[in-house]
Amino acid sequence: MQLDTREFRAEARFQRVSPQKARLVLDLIKGRGVEEALNTVAFTRKAVAPMVEKVLRSAIQNANYLSQEQGLDVDVDNLYVKQALANEGPRMKRIRPAPMGRAYRYQRRLAHIVISVAERTQEGLVQKVEAESAPAAPAKKTAAKKKAPAKKAAVKKTAAKKTASKKKAE
Repeated sequence: MQLDTREFRAEARFQRVSPQKARLVLDLIKGRGVEEALNTVAFTRKAVAPMVEKVLRSAIQNANYLSQEQGLDVDVDNLYVKQALANEGPRMKRIRPAPMGRAYRYQRRLAHIVISVAERTQEGLVQKVEAESAPAAPAKKTAAKKKAPAKKAAVKKTAAKKTASKKKAE
């Protein structure tokens, strides 16, 4: 069982986009296969999408180059987006003219976009399937827990009947 999977990353620093806007696109591609992520970014209608696509392509090329350079056996088709981050960079302070000779200050935000790709291992997929089939026994315990609130609901109904019988008595 081989646990040391290599990660290949690419970074675009000091990009003129707010990190919050970049995260909207990066969250779309997290955990997806590389080809699917490229298609997703290509058809995303956000201004930051071409920038994210460029960083993703760079990470794929880094994986391809390093696998050839170091003699690693990396299947580029088997890569997936392991990590996609948009960290905050330095803020540029700017001044906008305001009425009556005053000035309003505002900040232009910059982002550092980081994408890392890794190769999916077949052993990891098999372990996940085994882990999903094992918790079949605890499912019965959760069903027993669900019955308890139903009994409580029945108690509330009897309290409602009591109040209704009091109204009839009056």
